[in-house]
Amino acid sequence: MNAYNSERERTFEALPPAHGRGFAKSWWGRAWLAALEGGALDGEQVRTGRRLARAGAVGAVSVRPGRITAVVQDRDGTGYRADVLLDVLTDAQWDRFLDLTVERAGHVAALLDREMPPHLVEDAETAGIELLPGLGDLEAECGCDAWDHCGHTAALCYQVARLLDQDPFVLLLLRGRAEQALLADLQARSTAVPTEPEPAPQQGVDAVEAYLAGHVLPPLPAVPELSERPGVPPRLDTEAPPPGEVEPAALEALAARTAAQAHVLLTEAVRGGAKRPASARALTVGEDAVRLAAGLPADGNTDSTRSVLDRLAAGTGRSREQLALAVRAWRTGGVAALAVLEEEWAVEGEALARARAALDTAWEEDERPVLRVRGNRWTVAGPAGPAGPAGPAGQLRLGRDGRWWPYSKERGRWVPAGDAAQDPATALAAVGSEGAGQAE
Repeated sequence: MNAYNSERERTFEALPPAHGRGFAKSWWGRAWLAALEGGALDGEQVRTGRRLARAGAVGAVSVRPGRITAVVQDRDGTGYRADVLLDVLTDAQWDRFLDLTVERAGHVAALLDREMPPHLVEDAETAGIELLPGLGDLEAECGCDAWDHCGHTAALCYQVARLLDQDPFVLLLLRGRAEQALLADLQARSTAVPTEPEPAPQQGVDAVEAYLAGHVLPPLPAVPELSERPGVPPRLDTEAPPPGEVEPAALEALAARTAAQAHVLLTEAVRGGAKRPASARALTVGEDAVRLAAGLPADGNTDSTRSVLDRLAAGTGRSREQLALAVRAWRTGGVAALAVLEEEWAVEGEALARARAALDTAWEEDERPVLRVRGNRWTVAGPAGPAGPAGPAGQLRLGRDGRWWPYSKERGRWVPAGDAAQDPATALAAVGSEGAGQAE
């Protein structure tokens, strides 16, 4: 990581781009970024700096007491010298800090392990020694002549956050003391000050440490823009055999369906759509199989799609043709439409009276088609009468919720023809004229 070191200056070679990763993982690195992001007057410049740093536009970084320096390439390739200044500690403050460091066992060991102990920072703050920068402490100077933080100085700060993650001595050098001189002073004090016994290890996270880490977390990023369509899960057609009973094609189908459902839910959440009502009951195995099949590509021509459809059909006791018909019904109305397709029931009592009343008032007398009824299915058997117009061919099926579902005949079988309606005439109007007068 280091390109050059001296007693009072360290130079770090340029780091690679940081695509897809954060700039600070340590709590002290996040505190450094909080000072930048909270103290800069122009948030857009901070975001520009984040993009530049992520793209690898920051050159070698020089760190010395009170100043960090680097050349940052702008988007057009122009290089600008960027400097960020931070006040150094006084000699009296350093003496007090060194005393605090050796007072508690483990502080020196933590620093040697490239860790910044939260207790040490807290004790230093109590003694009036600010190790980490606060809002407005990071002063910017840049060759682009910006008077506050610009994209170049912000990019430098983001890059330094990565350096701080790896080595907190970078911060101590910036505050005025080089690593070797600091360790020598600590060693001298350690031999003179008796250390307290090492406390027994405790389970969990120290409350003070958790609190210190929590209040310096950076703000949440902006909500990303929604993609136009759900992502495509990775293919599983590797040369390695699948383990156990895992079928790669089925797993790919489930992943794709899950991605599509997640995209729908995310779209509704981001755009503030109406909240979906909770389902009254869980789907049965047969219903869920149809739901999964409805989410597969409509053509079903690929080997993997055919394999999944065969498995769904066999698992629910349907033929491929029956499953295709069930999918067609599902796409018109979900569970309710599927039940109307596959369930024939006797309409009796109050339900029958309501159905007859709806049929009697749906058409004028000379327009009412001749209907033959069986169970919950009313099939058009002929036109309204010798002088009346021919009614549309088709069938009406009554759902248990009182809605009418239109059906038409294709290749000798009844298939769903549209959405349900409260009015039987409206539902039947969705049926085409093909197949007039065909019996069930």
